[in-house]
Amino acid sequence: MGLGSLMSSPLIALSLDAIGETAWNRLLPADATPFLSFAFLKALEDSGCVSTATGWTPQHLAVRNTEGEITHLAPAYIKHHSYGEYVFDWQWARAYEQYRVPYYPKLLLAIPFTPVPGPRILGDVTSFPWATLSDYCQQHGLSGWHLNYPTHLSAPLSASVPDAHPRLGTQFQWHNDGYTDFTDFVGRFASRKRKNVLKERRRVQEQGISLERTTAISEDQMAFFFECYRDTYLKRGSTPYLSLSFFQTLRECMTDQLMMVIATDPQGPCAAALCFYDDTTLYGRYWGCLRDYDALHFEACYYQGIEFCIERSLSVFNPGTQGEHKIARGFGPVATHSLHWLAHPDFHQAIGRFCDEEAEHVRMYMDDARSLLPFKASSD
Repeated sequence: MGLGSLMSSPLIALSLDAIGETAWNRLLPADATPFLSFAFLKALEDSGCVSTATGWTPQHLAVRNTEGEITHLAPAYIKHHSYGEYVFDWQWARAYEQYRVPYYPKLLLAIPFTPVPGPRILGDVTSFPWATLSDYCQQHGLSGWHLNYPTHLSAPLSASVPDAHPRLGTQFQWHNDGYTDFTDFVGRFASRKRKNVLKERRRVQEQGISLERTTAISEDQMAFFFECYRDTYLKRGSTPYLSLSFFQTLRECMTDQLMMVIATDPQGPCAAALCFYDDTTLYGRYWGCLRDYDALHFEACYYQGIEFCIERSLSVFNPGTQGEHKIARGFGPVATHSLHWLAHPDFHQAIGRFCDEEAEHVRMYMDDARSLLPFKASSD
């Protein structure tokens, strides 16, 4: 599938090199996460983690004005599978297969392997030519387009996107309620739930494990982290999406946005977690261990991150997708969004009904999750 302009659409597909870092950064919104940066996306492609060979053909969409200047950009990929997306559409793909209708390839507007809500359009979202996305799919033989984890389209703008079905999801995030330290944070828990968290933290110490946080990550530390990350995948019989060269590139080009937690037992370093951060938010992204210990994952991936947020006065800690175990540790449910358009009219209608029904279940689930948060009742 070639890259190039379309006769009937203002959308064109360009490589990152053709766009250039200057043009990309000029359009970055003020609330862009680290993952929308040119450096992050380029590292994915240069390392080979994102490529046609891995099922992610870069197809970054651009709009030019009459003077040839790029006015809008969107990270986009032609997908031949649904791995690494975290808005699960495997059921849809199976339904297509059952009726012998091809679901792949499809167009995905998203950040690869990164279920972090954030802007997905660079430039004025309200003037992006949404109606031509369907034309683009039809002219390129794509089953449809999918926009995952946008923040600028949750409402009411999503209603103006022609014939696209909104899909509701949820994640668990921590919010900083002006905590002075970790003791202040858990001090607002109900007694039994506070004791459970403190017991977990003591258990890590009792096993002879110490932890350190660093924002000055060395090449050797990144190599150790990757060993942990890779081995954790291998223990589960799978292959990691990301490579050592990707992480080493991030260490070099995103130095001021990375934080690593390293756990050490009597034998030496045994586990590591890698996070990103910006002026407001900590993003827990990758974890791995060489030796398993009780409660170590909670300490390295959650409690150390909460302490980092409090120390830096960060407002939000997004520790990653899924995981009901986060609720008891003070992470509340937050709505996530996606938009979907399918070229096949019958499937498009059926998936719309599915999204509507699913949304009701998601809302009830979020209400139930809120009732399980560990904080004291306001009247206490």
